[in-house]
Amino acid sequence: MKTKITTYIPPNSDETSEKFINYIMNDGKKSTARRIFNDMLKEIEKRGNKNPKEIFFRALENCKPTMEVRPKRIGGAVYQVPFEVPPKRQQMLAFRWLIAGARHRKGMPMYRRLTVELLEASERTGAAVKKRDDVERMAQANRAFAHYARFTKKK
Repeated sequence: MKTKITTYIPPNSDETSEKFINYIMNDGKKSTARRIFNDMLKEIEKRGNKNPKEIFFRALENCKPTMEVRPKRIGGAVYQVPFEVPPKRQQMLAFRWLIAGARHRKGMPMYRRLTVELLEASERTGAAVKKRDDVERMAQANRAFAHYARFTKKK
C-alpha cells in the first residue's frame, strides 16, 4: 500500500508558493529560499501593491505557455511539431522562466531581482513573458506540422 507523504506547509502559505520556493532553492537551503520569497512579497508590498500574492499569481498566469513545439522525426526529417502544454508543465515552465529571468539580472539581491521580474511579468513584460511569447510564436509558426502530433504516443 502506498502512503502519501505530506510535507509541512506554513499557515500563511499555499501549495503553489511552496513549489515556487522549492524552485528558488539552491543546494538544499530551503530556509534561504523561503527568506528570499518572503522578502520578495514584502518588497512587492512596499512598492505600493496591497496584495503581493495576487501579483505573484497574476505574473505566474502571464508566464504560462499554452502551446510548445517538440521535435518529431518523420521519414528522415525532423519537424518541430506543436503540442498543447499540460497544466503541470505550464506551471513548471513559468517557474523556471521567472527564476531564470531574475537570476540573469545583476547588481541586486535575489529577492529584488525576483520582485522586478514578477512585477514586469504581472504587467505582461519582462524576460519570462518574452520567453513564453517566443515559445508560443514558434508553435504558431509550425502549426502546418500539427497533423504529425497524432503519431506520438500519449504519456
